[in-house]
Amino acid sequence: VLLLSVRLQDGRLTFFPGNQTVDLPSVNFMKRHGTVFLNAYTNSPICCPSRAAMWSGLFTHLTESWNNFKGLDPDYVTWMNLMEKHGYRAQKFGKLDFTSGHHSVSNRVEAWTRDVDFLLRQEGRPMVKLTGHRKHVRVMEADWQNTDKAVNWIKEEAVNLTQPFILYLGLNLPHPYPSPYAGENFGSSTFLTSPYWLEKVNYEAIKIPKWSSLSEMHPVDYYSSYTKNCTGEFTKEEVRNIRAFYYAMCAETDAMLGEIISALRDTGLLGKTITIFTADHGELAMEHRQFYKMSMYEGSSHVPLLVMGPGVKEQQQIPNAVSLVDIYPTMLDIARIPVPQNLSGYSLIPLLCEKAGSEASPRGPRPSWVLSEFHGCNVNSSMYMLRTGKWKYIAYSDGSSVLPQLFDLTADPDELTNVAATFPVIVHSLDKILRSIVNYPKVSSSVQEYNKQQFISWKQSLGHSYSSVIANLRWHQDWLKDQKKYENAIDKWL
Repeated sequence: VLLLSVRLQDGRLTFFPGNQTVDLPSVNFMKRHGTVFLNAYTNSPICCPSRAAMWSGLFTHLTESWNNFKGLDPDYVTWMNLMEKHGYRAQKFGKLDFTSGHHSVSNRVEAWTRDVDFLLRQEGRPMVKLTGHRKHVRVMEADWQNTDKAVNWIKEEAVNLTQPFILYLGLNLPHPYPSPYAGENFGSSTFLTSPYWLEKVNYEAIKIPKWSSLSEMHPVDYYSSYTKNCTGEFTKEEVRNIRAFYYAMCAETDAMLGEIISALRDTGLLGKTITIFTADHGELAMEHRQFYKMSMYEGSSHVPLLVMGPGVKEQQQIPNAVSLVDIYPTMLDIARIPVPQNLSGYSLIPLLCEKAGSEASPRGPRPSWVLSEFHGCNVNSSMYMLRTGKWKYIAYSDGSSVLPQLFDLTADPDELTNVAATFPVIVHSLDKILRSIVNYPKVSSSVQEYNKQQFISWKQSLGHSYSSVIANLRWHQDWLKDQKKYENAIDKWL
């Protein structure tokens, strides 16, 4: 089994019409020789919580991975541990990032203080940068090095194994790069590529997203857009370039997938290996006046999920809603390891191999919905997304202090019209389903309590130097304009 997981890849690029914007030959190869999931979602649109869900098979409110600093315990038993225990040779390269204790102080403090009554820009303004020349292929050097390691491992180790293997490769692309211009704790917001990759993008096919006016935005969207430094003026050219450079970064990512597929083919392992390609979440690329993730809109929450290999149907498109918690039971299913009953996910094997009737899960059929939730920075409320059929329902906080959103994805694929007020009966029924899965007002309240306690401990650990440290985090440009006001807002919150 091979799992390649990337960062910030919009799942809609793997099928029509999104795939018209950029040439992704390796994704297309997987579609021809395998299955593409048309409605695959992250369980939390940010790195560490999403990966915690994927490696544990549990929803975010169960892992309590509330932000990029808080994930699974380092000794948590993942599907990879179980496969290794059951005779698989396990090997991993690149980015894992599902355990607690990473990410900058800025990242943590921004998440902890999201209930404070202030609004500060936390990110550098998104920008693009062209590097190298028309033959410059290896832009993201670290990812290429990890890809080379995986390729060498396949050619030198895997090919000689007498036991089955599970190989994991985690790439950083197409994640934007840190922008040094925004001071010491810079924001990660430079879309960087070379002319070689930019030529793979069809500029004519790039859609310039429609934006609501700032005054019409949902209050949580406005907060996100503001903290991401996106409420200012952007020209059409600027937006088109950000999107084009992002797509070019996706093309570079696709080439790394291609290297892995070629290595499997050259060693005769391709026909014996189940290959899975996915991402931790998507990238908004200026849709809804935002870049990055941390949102339940399609660009951020919809992930690629392609599977090919022995027993997997070719050229199959699966419309069922699935999510990253399904990876855990799927891996166990492939390895014929009994699947624990307490998982949030369901094996994808019945959908992939059309054995749905004969081998239904002992837990009953797969539900018709998927759940995603978010509790981290750049969003001033916990949010919960239920996707079922054509509906996407997003509830916030305690379910009453912030108005919900409802989108009909069939009629409104760009999610520009919140129809919650038009369909109160639908809202009521979806909210009922959501509450049967998670007591979300209670979870929101425990996240608020956690944030406050973490902030207090951090503040106490700094002693008298607190003011100078907090003033110089990523929000320093805004903070220093009225330091006393913001410190008072924190005191009031505490």
